[in-house]
Order: sequence, then C-alpha cells, then structure tokens
Amino acid sequence: MPPTASAGLAPEAVLEGALAEALGEGRSPAIVILDFGSQYSELIARRVRETEVYSLMLGYTTTAQQLAQLAPKGIILSGGPSSVYEDGAPRCDPALWELGIPVLGVCYGMQLMVQQLGGSVVAAGRAEYGKAPLYLDDPTDLLTNVGDGSTMWMSHGDSVRSLPEGFVRLAHTDNTPEAAVANHGRRLYGVQFHPEVVHSAGGMAMIRNFVYHICGCQADWTTAAFIDEAIADVRAQVGDKRVLLALSGGVDSSTLAFLLHRAIGDQLTCMFIDQGFMRKGEPEFLMEFFDQRFHIHVEYINARERFIGKLAGITDPEEKRKLIGTEFIRVFEQESKRLGPFDYLAQGTLYPDVIESAGTNIDPKTGERVAVKIKSHHNVGGLPKDLQFKLVEPLRRLFKDEVRKVGRSLGLPQEIVGRHPFPGPGLAIRILGEVTSEKLNILRDADLIVREEVRDAGLYDAIWQAFAVLLPVRSVGVMGDKRTYAFPVVLRCVSSEDGMTADWSRLPYDLLELISNRIVNEVKGVNRVVLDITSKPPGTIEWE
Repeated sequence: MPPTASAGLAPEAVLEGALAEALGEGRSPAIVILDFGSQYSELIARRVRETEVYSLMLGYTTTAQQLAQLAPKGIILSGGPSSVYEDGAPRCDPALWELGIPVLGVCYGMQLMVQQLGGSVVAAGRAEYGKAPLYLDDPTDLLTNVGDGSTMWMSHGDSVRSLPEGFVRLAHTDNTPEAAVANHGRRLYGVQFHPEVVHSAGGMAMIRNFVYHICGCQADWTTAAFIDEAIADVRAQVGDKRVLLALSGGVDSSTLAFLLHRAIGDQLTCMFIDQGFMRKGEPEFLMEFFDQRFHIHVEYINARERFIGKLAGITDPEEKRKLIGTEFIRVFEQESKRLGPFDYLAQGTLYPDVIESAGTNIDPKTGERVAVKIKSHHNVGGLPKDLQFKLVEPLRRLFKDEVRKVGRSLGLPQEIVGRHPFPGPGLAIRILGEVTSEKLNILRDADLIVREEVRDAGLYDAIWQAFAVLLPVRSVGVMGDKRTYAFPVVLRCVSSEDGMTADWSRLPYDLLELISNRIVNEVKGVNRVVLDITSKPPGTIEWE
C-alpha cells in the first residue's frame, strides 16, 4: 500500500516513524521491502516471512544511509502504479545501488532499477495483465527450480526497452522481452511480474532463491524464537509493574493474554467489557475459558444496559460505531481506575497496523510509546489523553497468520486460534437500523445456527467469515396456515486470505437449505432467509 498520512501526520512523518520503528526494534531485518505504492507490498513482506526470514516494509524515501544503519542482507523494491519516466514518479536513493546489498526489483521496482542504472523504460506496445507463461533464458540464481513455461501474474503497461550495462536477460514472455533480468556480478535482479501472488507458479521458489541463495539469509524467524524474544522483552520492559489488557476474546487479544501471562504471570489483569453485542453464550465461554480453564485473571464488566441505552433510536451505522466507542472509553476509564493503578496497557497491535500508521506517540521523558488510541476492532475507539499508560505491544512485528502460529505454540486451542473475525461493535453493526434487545436476541439465535451448521459440515476453517445479518424490514410469510409478518435474515459467508478482498463462498445447496429451515423454524420473528452473493469489492464483508 502507498505510504499515506495517518493520525494527523504528514506522509514524511509517517515514513520517519516507520524507520524509527525499524531502528528501535532490536532485531535487524534480514530483508527490507521499499514500498512504491503497490497493492502487493505487504504481501511481499508476508511471503518473505513464510521462508522464516524476518522482513520489514519501509517507504521508498528511506535513504541509503538509513538502510546501511539497518544492515539488511537484501532489499526488495515493490511494484507501484506510476511510470518511471513520468515527472514526480517515486524514486529510491541512487546511492542504494552502491551499498553492495543484493536487490530484487518487482515490476515498477525492476523498471526503476533499469532506468536509474542507465537503461530505458517505455510504454509497452501492448499492456499485459493477468496470467502469462514465462520462458527461461538463464535458469540460474533467481530462477533456479522454476519450470520453463511456468505461469506468472503480470500487471504492467510499461516495458524495458534497453538494459543497463552488465545486465542480461533471464526470461521473457510472448509480450515482454525482458520479463526477468540480472546483473549477476552486482547481485541485482528484476522481474516484470509479481512472484508474491498465489497466481505465480514458482513465485515462492524465486523468493526463496533470493532470500537464501543470493542474500545468504538464515531461517531464524521462527515461532519459538519470537516467543522467547517477546517474553524477554516484556519482562525487561515491565519489570515488576502491573499491566492491563482489554480482552475481546478474538485471536489477537487472546494470544496476547497467553503470551503476557507466560511472561509476567499475576502482574497481568485482563478486563472484559460485555457491551451486550457479543454472540450467543460468548461472554460465559470467555470467562470460563480464561479465568477457570487457564487461570488468567479476567475482570468481567457487565455494561449491557449502558450500551443498549445509548443506541436507542440510532440508525446511522457511523453514529452507532462512535457511540459504542465513546461508551467503551468511559467504561474502560472508570473500571481501570477502580482496578488500578496500572503502569502499562497491553495492545494487540499487529504489523499491518504499524505499516498503516507508523507515527508514534513518544513520552519525551522515558522514550516509551504512550497510549492515546486503541484500535477500533478491539472495541475501543480512543482513550482520553490524560489516561497515560505506557504501551506493551509484543505482537506489533507480526502478521495475522503469524499471530495464529504463536497462539497455537502458546497452547491456545483451535476454538480460539481458528475463530472467524468479529467486528468490535459486534452484532450492533449486523443489525441494520435501530438496535433493540428483541433484535439482538433474534440475531444471536440465527447466527448460532449459521455457525453450528457450517462447522458441522466441516467448512468452518475453509471460510473466512460466516454469519447472519438482520434487516430492518418485514415481509409476509405463511407458517401453519397462518399469515406471518416477520424479519428476513441475510446469510453472509465469504472466502478470503486477508479480508482485503473476498469472494462469496459457494456453500452446498443442501447446507443452505438446512440453515434456512432451522432459522425459520427455530428463531421466533424470522420468516425468510436470503443469501448475499456479493464479492468484495464492490461490496464489503460486513453490512455496516
């Protein structure tokens, strides 16, 4: 994703914040990805991590001097939407090429490499998008173990016309003569396609070739190594102080609770605020799971009446979110003062959050990050500025799939680690229009049936999210020879890798029939079930 301003910061401040994050981590990244605005930049970092090699993503304005400070073993230049020959096109520091560090340019990154080193790039006579067979001219180094004619994913309207001195062609396609190039002596490589996407057969082989054989990286970014490092870091940071964690029951906060409990034991207090918008039986399950089964202390706060009262008469989805977030802050503030004092606040911040908003709030006296905002998907919209906790964020270097691996290694069962994503405002944004106790009870019952039947069919882990939505309209039906006038429920099931894009899941017809029959027969107030077959984009996964 392109570097963007966030939290009121200018783009250059965000980039500086990202670099500060990297320099202050204590672990030097083996591979640095410089982002030129590609939609796949984050995916490159994830693919490198899959080789058990630590990667970080920085803005393209990162200087050669700053890169030398980080001392990575390799650099990857991402793709991007610009043309290198346009005025104002993003460019990297030319001194980068003199660092002696291996570089892999992907799509725009390859074109930039060619142009800055003396070659030329022009608009292609024919743009190339989608799948294309790759024909090998030099199957060594970068293309070792990549099959001749392998399918690669193309997405470009420009092409290399002439190569810089010392470069050779590695591969071509029917429409792109210079589909992969290299200067073997200087360890500079470029590909016109996207090896990081799943559509590129042999793409991971190329990434492994670059990471292991060209850069000489070691596979030391393992779950066990991360847990050991994180526990040591938490103990060093916290000492004998108390830590508060707002527990939602999701994968991130649950993994964080297990990690912190292993690191500091009873110095951790978890707070679970029940706003009344959870799924059926979930508050009881979470308290039994953490407090009784694993002896992680959780303070249960029943705030259901407060929240439902705030939403009376409210129909606008954004107003709902803001009211829920504001009320959560008030409850959190009151209860943290009652239970405290606490020196540290633990947050389940993940690496994509760091990428999106790298600006940090630093206490000038201690140099530690200070909490001014908690992520909305943890049910908190932003803490008051006078509530100055120091932050503990041991998951901030991880992607979501890495968090799940850590959770499993820490002993979290699949029922927690494999949970579908659930929005912070909960069922309140799956009820379109005004939220009432009656509608919440209807949706809880319908949602439980959806999840039960999807799980019983063995499809739960194959689906990104499966849930029900309640619409604010009524329709006519017939039950037992009597006319009914009741709500419709929408069945929403989607498949995705990361939630950024999604496709509707093709559930078997007999499963759809079973879900529909159970809902209309067992859930009072519903007489119709409809199926949402909209992908994202153009739709979103959630309805509000």
